[in-house]
Amino acid sequence: MVLFAVIDIIGSIPIIISLRNKVGHIQSGKASIVSACIMVAFLFVGEEILNLIGIDVNSFAVAGSFIIFFLAIEMILGITLYRDDQPESASIVPIAFPLIAGAGTVTTLLSLRAEYHVENIIVAIIINVIFVYLVLKSSRRIERILGKNGLNVIRKIFGVILLAIAVKLFTSNINQLF
Repeated sequence: MVLFAVIDIIGSIPIIISLRNKVGHIQSGKASIVSACIMVAFLFVGEEILNLIGIDVNSFAVAGSFIIFFLAIEMILGITLYRDDQPESASIVPIAFPLIAGAGTVTTLLSLRAEYHVENIIVAIIINVIFVYLVLKSSRRIERILGKNGLNVIRKIFGVILLAIAVKLFTSNINQLF
């Protein structure tokens, strides 16, 4: 559920729709597979990279809680704190990275690794990627069903859930730093 809230593919449907309208076809399968590879790779080598530069997982988790906090604020308030320029194509960039497997997702993966077994996290990644694929494939149908107001409500609900996750992540890891 944590990854589901962080990835927020339902809340990203408006972005996906606008990208599809600008660039045409989005390769849902390719974007899903690449995002899964990025997440699994970072799950295994992310901690080693942090150790190489002298950062422990708890410090990274606290920093990640700030990123997740700001993502939640964007979702709840409907503001944009940071976005890249609109791309010319949209299969791997910006769908797979940074929309699906972005900074918040990889930060969350490392944070989850500090609390859960790797096997459970991989299962969560697979389940989320399958869901992402299904949403990417049926984004136009979802847009018609929910409408603009429905998408805004869902985005705000996931924003509040994400905010609670950020607070929990911060409080559980800040104690271990001191």
